[in-house]
Amino acid sequence: MATIRIFVGSVYGGAERLSEQVIEVIEKSEHQAQLVENGTVDDMLAASHILVITSTTGQGDIPDNLIALYSQLNDQFPLLTGKQYGIIAMGDRSYGDTFCGAGRSFDELFRDLQAKPVGHRLEIDACEDFEPWPVTEPWLNEWLTKIS
Repeated sequence: MATIRIFVGSVYGGAERLSEQVIEVIEKSEHQAQLVENGTVDDMLAASHILVITSTTGQGDIPDNLIALYSQLNDQFPLLTGKQYGIIAMGDRSYGDTFCGAGRSFDELFRDLQAKPVGHRLEIDACEDFEPWPVTEPWLNEWLTKIS
């Protein structure tokens, strides 16, 4: 059984609402979920499994409530060697190259920190999927079967 630390970046509350649904599914599985608000590098280092659920703001920017954590990770560069992670990125494809930029930024940083991605990054397009849960649920169920 894994304890999955969930870090949420939200602007208007969509990622927070999605995280509540994700937590319900995790808690019904053989795993446990722990929501981390205002996460720190120490929270990341203490995690056995990491799940980032984030919307994207502006031109591919990380939401305010996750930017401090991202900056700390980028500045301190603590190796996360072997830590398994997943990313659920929310965005709007009409923004072109910056679509899901926050999730892509975390994914790139985690890879640089030697964390291990489990499956692929889920990118949800608000233009196509008005409700993120129908897209997230099958991805999450598959992700949960792949973590060790």
